[in-house]
Amino acid sequence: MKQFLVQLAQRPVLSLWIDRIVPPAGQSAQLTLMTAAAMAFLAVFALALAFSANRLADSWSAAFLDTATVRVSAAPEQAETQVKRVLEVLATTPGVTQARAIPAEETQALLAPWFGPDLPVASLPIPRLIEVSTTRDGFDAEGLALRLQAEAPGAKLDDHLRWRRPLVETAIGLRRLAIVSLALIGGATAAMVTLAAQAALAANGQVIRVLHLIGARDVTIARAFVRRFTLRTLAGALAGTALAALAVAFLPVVADGEVLAHLGFSGREWLWPLCVPAVAAVTALLATRAAALSRLKSEA
Repeated sequence: MKQFLVQLAQRPVLSLWIDRIVPPAGQSAQLTLMTAAAMAFLAVFALALAFSANRLADSWSAAFLDTATVRVSAAPEQAETQVKRVLEVLATTPGVTQARAIPAEETQALLAPWFGPDLPVASLPIPRLIEVSTTRDGFDAEGLALRLQAEAPGAKLDDHLRWRRPLVETAIGLRRLAIVSLALIGGATAAMVTLAAQAALAANGQVIRVLHLIGARDVTIARAFVRRFTLRTLAGALAGTALAALAVAFLPVVADGEVLAHLGFSGREWLWPLCVPAVAAVTALLATRAAALSRLKSEA
C-alpha cells in the first residue's frame, strides 16, 4: 500500500493536485498582488530619481565647468580703468580663452527677477562683472588672483568652485538616496512574499503532512508555492510599473534651468522600468523557495 502511495505521489495527477493546495484567492493572494504593485510603483519613481539626479549633477557641473567671473568693485570714476586692466591681465593668462565685460543692461536683466525691471543700475554701487571662459584644463586661480590684486585692487576672482561643489554633491547624494531606496524596496518585497508564503504554508499544514506521508518531496511541494507567488508578484509588479510609467510620463513640464526640469526618464532610460517586474519576479521566486523549503524541512 505504501509503495502504491509513493508511486501515486510521483504521478502528474498528484502533482497537479499539489499545485492546487496554494489558495488561488484570499488575503495572501491580494496582499501579494497589492504589495508588489505598490513596491513596483515606488521602484520606478526611485529609478526616475536616480537618473534625474545623475543628469542634474552633469548639468550643474557643466554649467560652471569652463567659466569664471571677475567682480570689480571700485568708485565710478575708477571702475572703467580697472575693468580694462583686468581684461589685459586675462588676455595674457594661460588657460583663459575669452573675457568679456558684462554691460549694464545684462546686469540689470540678471537682477530683474529679484529687484524688478526698473532697477537703476547706473546710479547704484553695483560691481562690474567680467565673464571669463576657460579651457578644459582650467587656469591657475591662485596666481591669477594675485595678479589681479596687484593690477586692479578692486577685482575679485570667482572660479565657481564653491558654487559647483555643493550642487554636485547634493545631486550625488540624491542619486545615492535613490539607490538605497531601491534596495529597501527590494528587501520589503522579499519580506512581504516570505510572510505571505509562510502564511499559505501554515494554512495548509495538514495537507502538507499528508503529502509527506504518501512520499511527496519537499521540492515538489515548494515548486507549487514558488510558481503561484512568483506569478502573483509578476502580475502586481507589471500593474504598478505601468501606472508609475504613466505618472512619470505625464509629469508637468518644467522650464529648462529649474531643478525639477530633469525629473523623469529620457531616451533609453525608459527601458529601465521594464526591468522592475523581472527583478520583482526573481526576488519573489528566491524568497518563496527559501521560505517554503525551510518550512517544509521543519515539518518533515
